[in-house]
Amino acid sequence: MSIIEIAQKTRVSARKLAVLSADAKNQAIEAIAKALEAAAPDIVAANVADCKAAEVDGIAKPLYDRLKLDESKLKSAIAGVRDVAKLPDPIGVVQIHRELDTGLILKRVTCPLGVLGIIFEARPEALIQIVSLAIKSGNGVILKGGKEAVRSCEILTKVIHQALAETAVNPEVVQLLTTREETIELLKMDEYVDLIIPRGSNSFVRFVQENTRIPVLGHADGICHLYADKAADIQKAVEISVDAKTQYPAACNAIETLLVHSAIAPKFLPAVAAALQQKKVELRGDEKTRPILENIAEATETDWSTEYSDLILSIKIVDSVEEAINHINTYGSRHTDVIVTEDSEAAETFLNGVDAAGVYHNCSTRFADGFRYGFGAEVGISTQQMPPRGPVGLEGLITYKYRVVGDGHVAASYVGKDAKEFTHRDL
Repeated sequence: MSIIEIAQKTRVSARKLAVLSADAKNQAIEAIAKALEAAAPDIVAANVADCKAAEVDGIAKPLYDRLKLDESKLKSAIAGVRDVAKLPDPIGVVQIHRELDTGLILKRVTCPLGVLGIIFEARPEALIQIVSLAIKSGNGVILKGGKEAVRSCEILTKVIHQALAETAVNPEVVQLLTTREETIELLKMDEYVDLIIPRGSNSFVRFVQENTRIPVLGHADGICHLYADKAADIQKAVEISVDAKTQYPAACNAIETLLVHSAIAPKFLPAVAAALQQKKVELRGDEKTRPILENIAEATETDWSTEYSDLILSIKIVDSVEEAINHINTYGSRHTDVIVTEDSEAAETFLNGVDAAGVYHNCSTRFADGFRYGFGAEVGISTQQMPPRGPVGLEGLITYKYRVVGDGHVAASYVGKDAKEFTHRDL
C-alpha cells in the first residue's frame, strides 16, 4: 500500500475505534498485554538480532541503550500496558455543562484527536506504550521506528495485530512504516494525520519539526540540571546526583550539568566526585571547580548546552539560587531541573523561577516519566510552553467538541430591541 492508502485506512478504522466503549478498548489492551507476554522469547530474540546488527554498524552507546529491549524492559512495558487499561476512559468526559437559556444546553465533551504519527529512533518499547495509549484514547496510530530497531518493531506490530484481530478493535488502527522515504511522506500527510510525535535525538526531532505542517509534540533536547544549594544535606545531594546522572544516562531526564553553591563546594564536590567517578562518570568543571577537583577536564561554553546522554557531567559553582536559576533558564531545555536544599524558601524560589516542564525539590530528575507519574505510559515528553507539557499520557491525545442542544432556538431572538438574555447557568 502507498502511504496515502495506509493513512486513509488508519483514518477509517480510527473513526470506528473512537466510538467503542471503554470496556471494548480495555479488552483490546489486555489482549495486547497477554499476547506480548506469550511472545516474549521471540520479541527478545528479534531485539538481540537488532542489537548485534547495530553493534556491527557502530551504533553510539546512548542509542544502543535505548535500542535494547531485554526481558526486564519488556516486562515493565507490559505492566505499563495494563496500567493504561486501569485508567479512566478519557473519551466522552463532560468538561462544561451549561444552560445558555431555558432549553438551550451546551456541553464540552472530550473526543480523540484522530490519527497519530509516531516517529522514533531505537526505543522499541515506545511502540508498546504508544499503541496502548492510542487505543485507550480512541486514536489510530502510524508508527515509524528507526532502521536499527526494524526487527523489534516488526514483531511487536505483528503480535499486536494478532491480538487485536480477536477483539472489537480493527488491527488497521495500528500501522508500521519501515523506510526513511516513508517517513518523509508521512510528514506530508496533513490531510490524514492530526499530530506527529517524534522521539529521538535533538537533531532528529528538529528535522521533524522543520519538515512538516502537521502539529508536532516533542522535545529537541534533554539538558537537565541539579542545583546543590548552600543549605543542601550533603549526603542527600550526593545520592540524588548519582542517581540522576547514572541510573540511566542515555535517558532525556538524566542530568547533564551540576550546579553547586560556593558555600558548600569545598565539602560537597570531593564527596560527589568520588561517588560519580566510582560509576565511571567523566567530570568537567569551570574555573572555580577545577582547583577543588584536580585532574578533571575544563568545561567550555559548549558544555553548558550539550546533552551528553552518556556518563559525562559538567560542574559549575554559583554564588546564589538566583544565579543557578539564571544559568538553567539560559542553557537548559525546559525539561526537568532539581534543587537539593533544606531551605524551603530557597526551594520555593527555585520552583517558581525555573522555566521547565518539571521542577523538583530533593528528588532525582529520573522521576520525569509517564509511568512513574501514574499515567500508565507516555507517548513522549513535551518541553513546549503550550500544554500538554512534560510526560504526555492520555490527556495529550484528546481534544474536545462543543455540543449544543436546543428546541427551535435561533440567534435572532437574542439581538435587537426585545432581545432575550442568556442565562449562562452552569449545570
